[in-house]
Amino acid sequence: MSMFKPLLPQFDLDNESAYQQWREQKLLDYPTTIEQLIVEIRNPAQLSVAEREAMLQRIGKTNMVIFAGPTGGDPDKSIPLHLGKQFGLVSLDNNTGADNDGITSLEVKNDQWHSHYIPYSNRPIHWHTDGYYNDLTRQIFALQLHCVRPAAEGGANALMDHEIAYILIRDRDPALIEVLMRDDTMIIPENRVDERVNRPDRSGPVFMAGAGGGALHMRYTARKRNVTWRQDTLTQQAVSALDEILHADSTFIYRAILQSGQGLISNNVLHDRSGFDDDGDAPRLLYRLRYFDRVAAV
Repeated sequence: MSMFKPLLPQFDLDNESAYQQWREQKLLDYPTTIEQLIVEIRNPAQLSVAEREAMLQRIGKTNMVIFAGPTGGDPDKSIPLHLGKQFGLVSLDNNTGADNDGITSLEVKNDQWHSHYIPYSNRPIHWHTDGYYNDLTRQIFALQLHCVRPAAEGGANALMDHEIAYILIRDRDPALIEVLMRDDTMIIPENRVDERVNRPDRSGPVFMAGAGGGALHMRYTARKRNVTWRQDTLTQQAVSALDEILHADSTFIYRAILQSGQGLISNNVLHDRSGFDDDGDAPRLLYRLRYFDRVAAV
């Protein structure tokens, strides 16, 4: 079973009444278009009270917000850093692909190291949450994307609130949620390059409901080469149900191509990226900031 005991009653499978009350509030007036998630901001370094409240309202409802600022193609990394701090996001995951400041520059890179990893290519990236391969004690609870330059064509993100995925699966069969919360449900194989193990096997649940202050957190990747699932019938049914949900024609799935000065702040929701074609003179550049914090109303 899971090492994370649910701290919030709605995620306790034995507390159906708490779940139904939370579910009703969660789905009440839930946004059905990407436009409902967008907040225009004048100065990302110093949000107005109204701007910040509008962003927090959307994050509180959907675990994500799209911001649209005036910075255009300004590559200054302090822009997303200052914006994140206004939501309590300060603890960056300085992962292997990140720059020295802990911010990752997502652009096409053809050197030997980066060429192994799809985020640094123009190829599609399947559904996932960030840092699904991290140790369970170093989970990525929030993610920010900041667009400096979009691709000439393509590069769209699909987005889905992981709490909605939880609802759709639990409504189908609570037993599927139970197996997705087991510590041995999802194994991420070791990362080995030239006989050197950069990361050992990592085993853990898909849904964790006792970390990050008790809120629901999700670890997931749809890349079949990157994951080994527990070999039992119920787990396979749960994985198939999740795959079906993520490939459905659903108003719960938002799609957007971030433009210069736009970005995403989220509690590490499910997302993917379509393939893209670059403009050779102005190639696609997004900054990615992964946090060990969740968005906080500070």
